[in-house]
Amino acid sequence: MSAAILHAQTNNIAQSIAADVAAVNLVIRQRLHSEVSLVNQIAEYIISAGGKRIRPTLVLLVANAYGYKGTAHHELAAVVEFIHTATLLHDDVVDESSMRRGRKTANALFGNAASVLVGDFLYSRSFQMMVGLSNMRVMQILSDATNVIAEGEVLQLLNMHDPDVSEQAYLNVIRSKTAKLFEAAAQLGALISGAGDTDIDAAGEYGRSLGTAFQLIDDVLDYAGDAEAIGKNVGDDLREGKPTLPLIYLMENGTPEQCALVRNCIEQGDEQHFDAILAAITTSGALDYTRRAAEVAAKRAAGAIAGLPDSEYKQSLLQLCVFAVDRNH
Repeated sequence: MSAAILHAQTNNIAQSIAADVAAVNLVIRQRLHSEVSLVNQIAEYIISAGGKRIRPTLVLLVANAYGYKGTAHHELAAVVEFIHTATLLHDDVVDESSMRRGRKTANALFGNAASVLVGDFLYSRSFQMMVGLSNMRVMQILSDATNVIAEGEVLQLLNMHDPDVSEQAYLNVIRSKTAKLFEAAAQLGALISGAGDTDIDAAGEYGRSLGTAFQLIDDVLDYAGDAEAIGKNVGDDLREGKPTLPLIYLMENGTPEQCALVRNCIEQGDEQHFDAILAAITTSGALDYTRRAAEVAAKRAAGAIAGLPDSEYKQSLLQLCVFAVDRNH
């Protein structure tokens, strides 16, 4: 799909919830405030970097798709964004990342200790906001999600520098670490709208599958993307020793020489052979295989909301399925 069409689609999505997004941004600014200046400084630095804001967008779109008329979805969208931001702060420390969203990471600027502690602040502020909504089911969804995400982070840590991680084991990490918050965001939008359990489960399947598609395309872009477009260093996954799906596919389907090279690079976290590995990944069809897996996940997401009444919000949710696969950032 052309860049122009993708840009038009994302504009359509943004326009359908423009007023809600403005309200969420206001909540974020208000709730970020702390009496500790360093907390304000780092939190503002991260939030102002922007990003795609897909997770809070899911809360807003799903709530609107189910006809919600209140304002609690603004608070929940901000909560989801805070939780996501906290995971980014912690991720970058664990991964020793230096670049995100086209700027230096918070840990590169302010140090690891400050980044971890501000991440903790964002988590605790999120739970303060959840309690304020006085909805036990909301608490259950978000507390379960944060716990699963933490487990996913630990699973990924255990998989680092391990070339024997299977495709299924890797997909389990994706579902815990990335897709779980997508799932929770979509469930929350349905829940606060008064949807029944079947519809909440369907929204969750949509979010989970969409999140899986997003992560798989991130895996592709780590080898086929442009650093300026994706906002981080190309080849970071290899440098960090992460056995993502393109590498797993190559080790299972490449030549013995290619397999040995990839195994060594994962074990050593060595990116000096990045060009050779990129060539092998491309010729072996690993990127195409990963993209097809993302397309399957995106199609599953679209199918999950087939029963939603037609509306501009449903169309935006379906457009997100297309964007998840066809994007270049």
